Amino acid sequence: MTKSANEEIAIKATYFSIFGNTSLAIIKGLTGYFGHSYALIADATESTTDIFASLLVLFGLKYSNRAADKNHPYGHGRAEPLITFLVVGFLITSATIIAYESILNIGKPHELPESWILYVLGAIIIWKEISFRIVMQKSKETNSSSLKADAWHHRSDSITSVAAFIGISIALILGKGYEAADDWAALFASGFILYNSYLIFRPALGEIMDEHVYDDLIDEIRIVSHQVEGVIDTEKCFIRKSGMKYHVDLHATVDANITVKQGHEISHLLKDTLRLKMPELGHVLIHIEPNEYKGEE
Repeated sequence: MTKSANEEIAIKATYFSIFGNTSLAIIKGLTGYFGHSYALIADATESTTDIFASLLVLFGLKYSNRAADKNHPYGHGRAEPLITFLVVGFLITSATIIAYESILNIGKPHELPESWILYVLGAIIIWKEISFRIVMQKSKETNSSSLKADAWHHRSDSITSVAAFIGISIALILGKGYEAADDWAALFASGFILYNSYLIFRPALGEIMDEHVYDDLIDEIRIVSHQVEGVIDTEKCFIRKSGMKYHVDLHATVDANITVKQGHEISHLLKDTLRLKMPELGHVLIHIEPNEYKGEE
């Protein structure tokens, strides 16, 4: 079975992240060591954890897009938010390591950072922000929660680099006695990373719990449904997300006087139309309701 277009897009975006994080971890580590910046060394630590996080995302994307089987009739999409939880764990670990190392280094006497580090940091900040925008766009195209988490890894990396840039600038401008400014900046950045971790965790938790957050998608489903011949109206509509697909339970009302066979045909036509016009939909279950229900007289 060939990979879906969304899966191809998501996997390419993840390889992009892995390559970028590997390169930046090396650059940051060497620059921090030779440029006497503890904040940049801490930043390199985060980029290293980002590599493993992106590898997890890659595994999650490939596994969650496996075809449905006997034991998993709805597919394996729920693996994706589980991977997102693990990626959030990496973010929290990164923030904790950065905070811990920053606190240790604040009280230690050390040399002023080299001024040339700022040029390297400036390039890193620009690159990480571009990476964030690229991967975030791909996450929106593919409806991938784990890819969104991976995008926020790029943004958090950019934030720690901005903090390091500010801290190093303060240390260089104010001179002796302010060597720890970049450590304070890294400590601040770790708190921001923890906050972003929550923002990533919350939607993934809602996905696992089948939280109702798809009003716009429901409106679109109702609009498309009313275009199908034989459908008079729609009633209940429930949506749950699994991987990159949205599974739908929809109640559609039809003429009460048609035959069961005709109602069955309308149901299939509605299902096929929805999946054709809305390719992000996975399983679509249609329940037919009569628009005129006569009880016993």
